[in-house]
Amino acid sequence: MKPTLQLRLSQHLALTPQLQQSIRLLQLSTIELHQELEQLLQDNPLLERSDDPLAQCVRIAPNGGLDEPAPAGAPAADGTAAGPGDAGADPAEGSAVESREFGEDGIQFGADGSGSTDWSGPGGERNRHADADDDTGYAQLADADQTLRQHLMRQLAGTRCSRRDRALVQLLIDELSDDGYLGSPLAEIQAALPAELEVDADELSAALKLLQSFDPAGVGARDAAECLTLQLAALARDESLDRAVLAVAMQLAARHLPLLAARDFTRLKRLLRCDDQRLRDAHALICRLNPRPGNAFGAGQTAYVVPDVIVRRVRGQWQAQLNPDVMPRLRVNEVYAQILKRSRNGSAASMNSQLQEARWLIKNVQQRFDTILRVAQAIVERQRAFFTHGAVAMRPLVLREIADTLGLHESTVSRVTTQKYMLTSFGTFEMKYFFGSHVATESGGAASSTAIRALLKQLVAAEDPRQPLSDSRLAEMLGEQGIVVARRTIAKYREALQIAPVAQRRAF
Repeated sequence: MKPTLQLRLSQHLALTPQLQQSIRLLQLSTIELHQELEQLLQDNPLLERSDDPLAQCVRIAPNGGLDEPAPAGAPAADGTAAGPGDAGADPAEGSAVESREFGEDGIQFGADGSGSTDWSGPGGERNRHADADDDTGYAQLADADQTLRQHLMRQLAGTRCSRRDRALVQLLIDELSDDGYLGSPLAEIQAALPAELEVDADELSAALKLLQSFDPAGVGARDAAECLTLQLAALARDESLDRAVLAVAMQLAARHLPLLAARDFTRLKRLLRCDDQRLRDAHALICRLNPRPGNAFGAGQTAYVVPDVIVRRVRGQWQAQLNPDVMPRLRVNEVYAQILKRSRNGSAASMNSQLQEARWLIKNVQQRFDTILRVAQAIVERQRAFFTHGAVAMRPLVLREIADTLGLHESTVSRVTTQKYMLTSFGTFEMKYFFGSHVATESGGAASSTAIRALLKQLVAAEDPRQPLSDSRLAEMLGEQGIVVARRTIAKYREALQIAPVAQRRAF
C-alpha cells in the first residue's frame, strides 16, 4: 500500500493553562485563594498587590510597644502636619523638643546637654518597674495549647515517689486517650512489660491510683462510671454539698448509668429508695460533671469563617455584595512592564511569559469574584423569603435552576457554592445551605427540606419536656400544616439536627 499524506480538519476541546487556572481558582476557598496568591506573588516579580493585607493589623514598635494603625487622614510621621494631640501642646515643651540634638555616637542630648541613657522610649518609667519582675509582661508567652500529657507530667514532677513508681505512672500517662481515659486494661499493660522488670498488678494499681488523684478529676478512668465516680469523690470535699444527694449520685454513677440514660426514673426510684426531689438533685449533680476530662487540653484553634458575600437590604430589596475585605487588589508592576516593552532582545522571553501569566491571573481572579457575585445574587432572588422570615420560609432550590438561569454548567455552580459563605441577617451560611430537595404538600406544591427541618426544630423546642413529641406525632403535626412527611423522614431529619429520641428527651 502506497503511503500518502492526508489533511484532516477536526474540532476538540482542550483545557488551556488559563482555563485550568480559572477552574482551580474558582473552587478554592477564600483562605486557600490568598495562600495561592501569596505563593504566586513570590514566584512572579511582575505581579504585585496594590493593597496591604496587614494595613489594619497592630504592629510591634521598636521600643516594644504596640503600634496601632493610624486612622484615615492622620498626619505623616515626618512631622509635616500637626497630630491631633499637638493642638494644645505647651510652647515651652515644644521648644525643648526642638532643641534636642544627636551626638556623633548617636546618643540623644537634651536641652541641658546631658546625655539621655533612657532607651525605653515613652514607656521607660513603666518598663523600669516591669524589669523588677521577670514574669511581668510575658503573659502572652504562656503555653495556651498545653496538652493533657504535659499537664499530668508537671504534676508528676511535684510528687514524692520512687523512680520506679514515677516510671509506671508515666507509662500509664502515655496510655491515656485524648478524652483522659486509660486506653488499655491493666492486665494488658502488665503483659506488655518485660518480664525482668517483675512488675506485678498491685504496683500498677497503686500507680493508677496516684494518676487518678491528679487534676483534672476523673483522669485515668477506665470507663464512664469510674470517671464520674472519681469526680463525685472530688466533690465530696465540699462541705456545703448535701451528703444524701451525693450518696444517691454515687450509686447512680457507679451502677445505674444505663437506666439513667434511658430515663427510667420510676425504676431508679425503686432501686435507690429515694423520693423525686432527691433523685432530681442527684441527676442535676451528675449533669454538672465532665464525662471527658481530657477535652479541655490541647484544644485546636478556633477557625473563623470569613464571608465572601454580604446580603443587605437596599431600598426594600435584598442585594448581594462582595465582601471587599476578601478581594485582593492585584496589578502588573509598571516598571518591569515598561522595561520589557522597550526590550527587543530574546533574553526577556521568560519575563514576557511571566508578564502574560500575571495578566491571566488578574483576569481569572476578577472572573472568579464576578461568578460568585452572579450566583449569589441569583440565590438571593429565589430565596427572598428566607432573608425576611428565616429558614422556615426556605423554598426548594437545585443547582440546575441556578445554572440554567445564568447560562452556566452545574459543575461550575457547585464549585462556586462550595466553601463560599454568605453573611445574612440570620447568620453566616455556606452557599450550599440555600439548596434543598423538594417535599410534596397537600396543595400540590413543594416545600424545602431545610424549611421542614426548621419547623421540626421549632416544634421540639416548644414541646412539653414531661410529654415530648414522638416522631409519629411530629409527622401528624406537619401534616396538619399541609406538609406530607413520613415518620422515617422525620426520624432522619431529627438525627441530622442531633435531636435525641423521645425517650431521652423526657424530663424528670
